[in-house]
Amino acid sequence: MTEIRTFAPWSASLRDLGLGLGKDPGVDRTVAEAVAWIGRAQDFSSTRDGGVAHSYSLRTGWGPSYPETTGYIVPTLIDVAEQAEDNKLLMQRVYRMLDWLVGIQLSEGAFQGGTVDATPLVPTSFNTGQILLGLAAAAAHLGEAYLAPMHAAARWLVDTQNPDGSWSKHSSPFAAPGPNAYDTHVAWGLLEAARVAPSEGYAEAALANVDWALGQQAANGWFARCCLADPGKPLTHTLGYAVRGVLEAHRYTGCSTYLEAARLAAAGLLGALRKNGFLPGRLDRNWTGTVRWACLTGSVQVAHCWLMLYQETGDARYREAAFATNRYVRRTVKADGPPETRGAVKGAFPVWGRYQAHAFPNWAAKFSIDANLLERSVRGAET
Repeated sequence: MTEIRTFAPWSASLRDLGLGLGKDPGVDRTVAEAVAWIGRAQDFSSTRDGGVAHSYSLRTGWGPSYPETTGYIVPTLIDVAEQAEDNKLLMQRVYRMLDWLVGIQLSEGAFQGGTVDATPLVPTSFNTGQILLGLAAAAAHLGEAYLAPMHAAARWLVDTQNPDGSWSKHSSPFAAPGPNAYDTHVAWGLLEAARVAPSEGYAEAALANVDWALGQQAANGWFARCCLADPGKPLTHTLGYAVRGVLEAHRYTGCSTYLEAARLAAAGLLGALRKNGFLPGRLDRNWTGTVRWACLTGSVQVAHCWLMLYQETGDARYREAAFATNRYVRRTVKADGPPETRGAVKGAFPVWGRYQAHAFPNWAAKFSIDANLLERSVRGAET
């Protein structure tokens, strides 16, 4: 097995370079295979605890469970289960994820950064916000058992927020320190908690953060302080986080300020998109691509935002861009072959790209499911 894994990254790199994009499996097959792969990522996590493995690496195999992304996988699987005829097995998986998350919640209500075995074990604002998305969905859909952990996480975020609306006291030890524009995705978690419990001040804290993030937005829509490691050339992944949080603020309030801010960023992203759906994985302050690979996670996150904007505005440019981007990512997915990679989404395409290189992160599959479900909904509404 070690010898196979030693060779696998190079084999995959050569295959991506030589064969390029494959055949589009289609929306339905992509969703079904990605959901099945997430199930295997839960079953074969190296820590075998009910969480979802961080990723499958062509070098090292299945990784340990990742609390942050397991948290926001929960609402995705609930969405899928609600559309399924027989959802019993899928809901069993959701409950296992939730039970594990509640079991590792820190006493103050926060959640740790990194994978479950990471050191140092410290409370982290961003990860707590992502898990809050899952806890709020559970409280809304599955009952009162998840209300207490939801409130504990939400209150911790409110209590540790800076006066200007940002979060910096509990930055991830695995990312650049300080407040970040992509923390609007944390604010979204608070907005979902506010839908469940509207009188706790969660929405006010969330909107204070989004307002702070808009202060980081340039006139052309680009966001400063919006990357894990290189704010001058942010990943589409973190830009996707930022834009989604702003859109969710609009969805919650109906305020046009948030919609226009999202449209500014969406316009810049449209300008970076190629006709075949390729979106460079990093973009500078002029929305110019700085790398030759796509961050597939960011691509589907951006596609999802474009589809939300299409639904809100009716501007067909967003729909066509999203369809092209989703199609590009689907063409990188193998709908057959070994179970470790069947239905999974690579960190980057080609696979050697410098975002989760030679690996299939669980959140790439999650965001692919989300974007394809929304595409299916949009297409269905137009027939």
